[in-house]
Amino acid sequence: MMAGNFRKEQWKMLFVTMFCYLFFYTGRHNFGWAAQGMATALDIPYAMIGWISFSMLIGYGIGQFINGNLADRFSPRMMIPLGAILSVFANFAVSYAQSPTTVILLWALNGYFQSMAWAPGGKLITNWWSEAEHGKAFGFYTMAAGSSSAVTYLLSIYLLQAGMEWQMLFRIPVLLLLVASVVFFFIARDKPSDKGYGSVQKKDDGSPAPAPRGTLKSRYAAVFSNRSFLTACVAIGFQSMARYGLIFWVPIHYLGHSWKEDSTNLWVTFLMPVGMAFGALAFGIISDTLFKHNKLASIRFGMVASALLAMLIYWAPIENVVLSGVLMLLTGFFVYGPQANFWALCPELLGSTNTGTGIGVMNTTAYFFAAVGEPMLGYIVDWSQSTSSIFAAIAVIAALSAISISLVRADNRQVSG
Repeated sequence: MMAGNFRKEQWKMLFVTMFCYLFFYTGRHNFGWAAQGMATALDIPYAMIGWISFSMLIGYGIGQFINGNLADRFSPRMMIPLGAILSVFANFAVSYAQSPTTVILLWALNGYFQSMAWAPGGKLITNWWSEAEHGKAFGFYTMAAGSSSAVTYLLSIYLLQAGMEWQMLFRIPVLLLLVASVVFFFIARDKPSDKGYGSVQKKDDGSPAPAPRGTLKSRYAAVFSNRSFLTACVAIGFQSMARYGLIFWVPIHYLGHSWKEDSTNLWVTFLMPVGMAFGALAFGIISDTLFKHNKLASIRFGMVASALLAMLIYWAPIENVVLSGVLMLLTGFFVYGPQANFWALCPELLGSTNTGTGIGVMNTTAYFFAAVGEPMLGYIVDWSQSTSSIFAAIAVIAALSAISISLVRADNRQVSG
């Protein structure tokens, strides 16, 4: 009976964390949909829009570096709702901003507030799920993030079709985040002992793993001394650059083709985050079955497929709605799915004691690369006078991710605890 009750609690903690994160992207992936209206209202070029996006991603990356470590010391149950509430306030403030400088500052702060969720959520899941099931658990968690993109796209498309101004994209969707964070606070618990259960982390002899210990400096030292982990960080950096290149520029690409006269293309874009959601869940299963728990091979497979699909989008005529829809779905599936494998690599390469710090450092790298990519892609669009050119660039970026993950040494792993 005790085992059955604990299993229910495991799923409850996973699902409530997923539920909360399901609405987190309403506070940052809304920007791509508001960008065209903002650029017109503030009279700024797409390169400046790219720098605004850069500011959020840098703020997020810095926050991951800090909050990932804090997640190993403080309560995820407290950190996640706090970040959500602050992000809601930042979004509202951006909607009233009158200058690009103000938007950059506020959007950078929003990036930091948004960073207070992912690593703490990963730490909570690691506390509740054994290493043998990390692939599955992180697959579900990453699916929630991919689904969050779909929720944000759906709400944004609906608001635009309803004739809402771009400012409302920063006010209405985030209200769902506010509600979800409150629900999370009242249901979630940081670790099994908070509910009277023992730890799921075991040593090789089956005895409980020691409680996390060490200083902030020692945890960072353990992370930065692991070469395989750092190489994996470079790989997720390119993966994140490709992913955010799609998330941010795909709406702009389709909004630029008389969408008010024919909104079909807007719904084509919605298929991309749908593919991301399914990809996140599927790749946890793919790595455990098709690739026999080889997460490195699973990631390489996904990024090679992403590169090929991006080139197909570059060549495909935008007027072919059916072909565009299929390519959007598949590209979302393959470009985002490998993220589930990246997060599951953290406890595998670093041990469960430094999972929060590792996730934070990995996400810092991912968003630093993504941040650099945004203005770069903006300049490419301004230079080429065509948003199609971003897909050729993304194909190259995805290929670089596949090459980088191939350099990770599969035998450089640590035992959890």
